[in-house]
Amino acid sequence: MKKALEGIRVCDLSHVLAAPTTSMILADFGAEVFHIEPPRGDDAREYGPFIDDQSAYFISINRNKKSVVIDLKKEEGKDVLRDFIKVSDVVLENFRPDTMEKLGFSYEEIKKINPKIIYASICGFGHDILPQFKEKPSYDMVVQAYSGLMSINGPVGGPPCRVGTSVGDIVTGYQCAIAILVALLYREKTGIGQKIDISMLDGLVYILENAIVRYTVSGEIPKPLGTMHPTITPFQAYKTKDEWITVPLGNDHLWTEFCKMINRQDLLNDPRFKTNKLRTEHRDELNEILDKIFESKTYKEWEELFEKNDLPYSPINTIDKVVNDTAVNYRKMITEIDQPKVGKIKIAGSPFKMSETPGNVYAHAPLLGEHTREVLKNILNYPDNKIEDLRAKKVIYTYEDIEKMKE
Repeated sequence: MKKALEGIRVCDLSHVLAAPTTSMILADFGAEVFHIEPPRGDDAREYGPFIDDQSAYFISINRNKKSVVIDLKKEEGKDVLRDFIKVSDVVLENFRPDTMEKLGFSYEEIKKINPKIIYASICGFGHDILPQFKEKPSYDMVVQAYSGLMSINGPVGGPPCRVGTSVGDIVTGYQCAIAILVALLYREKTGIGQKIDISMLDGLVYILENAIVRYTVSGEIPKPLGTMHPTITPFQAYKTKDEWITVPLGNDHLWTEFCKMINRQDLLNDPRFKTNKLRTEHRDELNEILDKIFESKTYKEWEELFEKNDLPYSPINTIDKVVNDTAVNYRKMITEIDQPKVGKIKIAGSPFKMSETPGNVYAHAPLLGEHTREVLKNILNYPDNKIEDLRAKKVIYTYEDIEKMKE
């Protein structure tokens, strides 16, 4: 299978989720990702659930990468990193803004090592930020809260609610991947590298969609609406006799067909519901009517009606149903890898379906230090005696070294 980013090398100093999402995307497209880890390993290796002694969390976001263990607290370890930077196209990290500078690897210093390098950073509030935010520790939940996302998520009248997946990390991981691809294209045209400064706060503000303009245009402060859409009605979930069903009727035509389906053409002539704007203004009154209608049938009965009338709907699937769903599996969104010491494990596949260069899962997530020797020998061209000397000095660690430390 063709790999669009084959030949691109990524020196990946990242940890946990945000930037590892970026390097996973690049690796799925064939970039060679060297995941540089400290002797204790990426923090994500300590996050559950576990299969034997391996983190399934880590496995799920680090496929297709190579693990190299270097102690960057030692000067010789920094020399090894400098050699990696010389042969890399991208340096990726998600530390606090001053961490790389303290290590001696600011963008200005990295540029001296490799003038064409693309240096990409993700952090909570960005590098170019007011001084009081420079040292502010940040996790996904911090930016979900600070960005306002939690204030519009959750049930009507309920407390602030975290989105059920780490969107602050994942969204910015995708945004950083896009920025790197743009920077690679720009470098191809001009020969010039650049610094990429991605803020998790920026990333979530960017996706707040109509919440921002609702406030700037009307002065209304958006609040949680549960499953309801703020400006389209009906566009939400309703409880049937036994299960929930989502009903997104995004235009007047769909509303008309829906009213015919439920034999309530009278609603079409009701002055409160004639347009989407009016239905949204009178949402509570409309839902009093629709709640009773949906409660009159089972989900399966409604499913048959929606299918027959070609109207949009969906069940609210639990994760077990998603993993076993025919549509999801047809699209190969649940893929199986053969993980060392664990065996077969199912993880999410690549969403990038392309006719020539699709994203692909082709290798397991690396064991800690699994590729240290291989990469130093084949990529950095270190002779065996130099590798063994660095091992003896505990500057680098192979997988075998890590295992001995556990004994």
